[in-house]
Formats: sequence, structure tokens, C-alpha cells
Amino acid sequence: MRRAITFLSAITVAAMGWTLGTAQAAPAPPPPPGSAQETSVSAEQQRSALRFWTAERLRTARDMTGPRQTGTTDARSSAAGPSAAGPRVTIPPVSAPESVSPSGAAPSVAASSPTPWTGGGLISTTAGKVFFQNASGGTFACSATVANADNKSVVLTAGHCVVDAGTGEVYRNWVFIPGYANGNRPFGTFTARSLFHLGQYVSTRGDANWDLAYAVMGQVSGRSLVDTVGAQGIAFNSPTGRHVHSFGYGGSAAEGNGERLNHCEGDEYPDAGRPGSTMWGIDCVQTGGSSGGGFLADFNTSNGGGYLIGNISVSAGNNEYHPTLGNEALDLYRQAGAA
Repeated sequence: MRRAITFLSAITVAAMGWTLGTAQAAPAPPPPPGSAQETSVSAEQQRSALRFWTAERLRTARDMTGPRQTGTTDARSSAAGPSAAGPRVTIPPVSAPESVSPSGAAPSVAASSPTPWTGGGLISTTAGKVFFQNASGGTFACSATVANADNKSVVLTAGHCVVDAGTGEVYRNWVFIPGYANGNRPFGTFTARSLFHLGQYVSTRGDANWDLAYAVMGQVSGRSLVDTVGAQGIAFNSPTGRHVHSFGYGGSAAEGNGERLNHCEGDEYPDAGRPGSTMWGIDCVQTGGSSGGGFLADFNTSNGGGYLIGNISVSAGNNEYHPTLGNEALDLYRQAGAA
């Protein structure tokens, strides 16, 4: 049954933001609608983030969850969604290096409720877990997926895993761990050097139509993210209503308490539960911590590769939804890929 949506974001978490030293930044004014927002992270802040995320802090980070929303929206959330579709743009996947390509994995089975991903392949190296901290010191976890980009360093995640829509403050100590499993970091910890979100997400105080973001990651041992684990393809202005797959690190006991990669799949349909929604969803839902995980179309279960068409954003009963990747998402992606 398709119902009114529920944010997977922690919109009510107080004053999240990027700070320097011990000083807490004042709330940022809302950016103008339609603007791409970039937050740069200094080399020292990246080193600090790497030191910050000890095994204990990874273990105790809270899965990103949030309050239930009804089918109605705040007046500020009624702005039009992504602009009319332009030309379709697709960027192909990149295979993982031979030395890290999983082999001998059991084939995955269809998943109408979250199940452990056992199919191995490219998704098992390119999906990963995100960790970050808010201005008051709270630590949180989301999901993300490596997307093929010019700089070989971009991940797609949810806007609410990057910025507090209520204040415009961007989170700090932001890291991505590809292939995360049971506390293990098989390819190391990549720290964000730039974070990108859409101005519309903040100016509408969190309209889920704009709930997407990109992070540009630094290198580990002198190697880029894509050269280390490969990358999924990504598609903009792509057809809707297709069979799709989603992946994330949901925090419920049934999903392994955020310690393993889970999988859903289904035929997508439009979100009819919220006026003005341009989102699409499936009859399967992953819980808090899966926020930002990838929705993929044209997914090949034999090699784990496909094309990102969105990220896990909101849930509704037994359903989950993703924002569409339109012209604005494409412009933001190009800026992230050039950073």
C-alpha cells in the first residue's frame, strides 16, 4: 500500500553545520533557489576527519532517521520540482580493479523487502557507508554510491546527509567507507574535500524533490576512489516507471543493524502521497541509515553494475522513494566532477 511519505532525514536535529576549531558557525542564510551550493573542506579538516572516525565512533553513530510527515507540505515546500526533462545524459559504469573485484559470490534473489546483498560484483565495492558530525557533536550515518565522474572522486547521496535544510549548515567530519561491512574498511576511509547540494533543498526547507547531493572525496594511498573500487554509471532525464534496484545500510535488526549492505527491487511508480511530488518509488523500504543509498536502473545482477537514477530519500509505509535526476542534478554533478 502506498501511503504518505516519511523523511529518512533528521530534519529536527539541532543546528547541524561545518565549524572551524571549536567555534560554532551561525545559521547560514538560505541560498537563492536554483543555485548550486559547494562547501570546500581544507586539508587539515580532512586529516582531522580521518582521525575523528575511530572504530568506537563508527559503532556508536546514529542512523539518520526523522519525524513522520503527512501528505501535505509546508507552503515553502510547494515550489515546482525539477525542470522539464532535457536530453538524456548517461555516463557508463567503471569496472573495479581486477585486484578487488569480488568473485565467487552467490547470485542475488529478488527482494520485495530488504535482504542482504549476496550477489557481489561492482555494487559491493561502490556502495558504502557515510559518517558525519553535526555542530553540537552528534554523530550520524547514511549511505552513498560511487558515481563515474571526470575527477574519479564523486559519490551520490541524499541532501539530508550533507546539509540541514532548516539552517543551511553543512555537516563536518564527512567520510565515505566503500564496501563497509561489520566495521571493516576494506578499501580505507575517504574524506570529503567538497560537498555539493542544491539551493532549492534549503530554500524550500527540505522539499524532498531536491533531496540529493554529491560529495567529492580525497584520495587514499595516492589513489582516487574510482581507481580503487570502480564506479556505477549515472543517468539524467532518464525514463521512469522501470524495474529498479536500491541499496543501503538500513539500521534495523532485520537489516543487520547498519553493518551490511541490503537490497530492494521493484517496478517504480510516481509518488502520489504528497502534492507537487516528482519522486518515484517501489514497494520495498529500507530504514534509517539507508538514506542516500543508490537507486539503479539497467542493473546487471551478474556483475553488480548499473546506472544511478536517484538516491533513497523518503519512505511511506512499506514503500521508499527517490528524487529524480533532472537538469539541476546534472548541473550539480558536472560541478562536482570538475572540482
